[in-house]
Amino acid sequence: MHIDPAPNKLSLRRQGIYLLPNSFTLAALFAGFYAIVQAMNQNFEHAAVAIFLAMILDGMDGRVARLTHSQSAFGAEFDSLSDMVSFGVAPALVAYEWMLKDLGKLGWMVAFIHCAGAALRLARFNTMIGSTDKRWFIGLPSPAAAALVAGLVWICHAYGYNDLPGLKWIALGFTAFSGITMVTNVKFWSFKEIHLRRRVPFVMLLGLVVVLLLLMSEPPLVLFGFFVCYALSGYVMAALGMGRKTVPVRAE
Repeated sequence: MHIDPAPNKLSLRRQGIYLLPNSFTLAALFAGFYAIVQAMNQNFEHAAVAIFLAMILDGMDGRVARLTHSQSAFGAEFDSLSDMVSFGVAPALVAYEWMLKDLGKLGWMVAFIHCAGAALRLARFNTMIGSTDKRWFIGLPSPAAAALVAGLVWICHAYGYNDLPGLKWIALGFTAFSGITMVTNVKFWSFKEIHLRRRVPFVMLLGLVVVLLLLMSEPPLVLFGFFVCYALSGYVMAALGMGRKTVPVRAE
């Protein structure tokens, strides 16, 4: 009796994954894992840079998937798990090994606040897909929260601030702030309204040149300063009453 192999081939095809976008997600996951390993080896500057690299890779996988029409449920779940490691576990452990360890029980408790905040935020994001306003995020996005912690570590090593008085408490404050802000209802601009194909004034290109020059000259300071301003922007808008009339907003 002849059996048509087509159904088996179709089943195998459905079980496959898209290689290109998931390769970026896997690379982001590796960067987060590498940050943890470097923190355990006391190489905190390398750990901080690895977290920023994970941010870049995480921002690319979704765009690559959309450009190549290779979105999938597997990719979405894989991305969430990767984000949990790179922006939840890694920054918390880096901060703990760097400064919070010396604060004893309080140190690991605050590190867990960041880790738990990232997990709760990702869970909320997964339940709100398709029913939110893409112009806004609810709470601080997990990559930006990770950048607050990693950026502080980076600038302290890059500019020799490791012996700064009270640095342990500053690190404690940044770690707690990042974790708590991820699960608040404070609204943050998502940058989704920026369209690169639209015409812009010529002065915008000059401004971009200035930003790139500053970024190339002092990357730790510029990146850390940007994410600090972004983290405060939500509270500033909330204080000014902006965004009150928007529909429920997007988490990440």
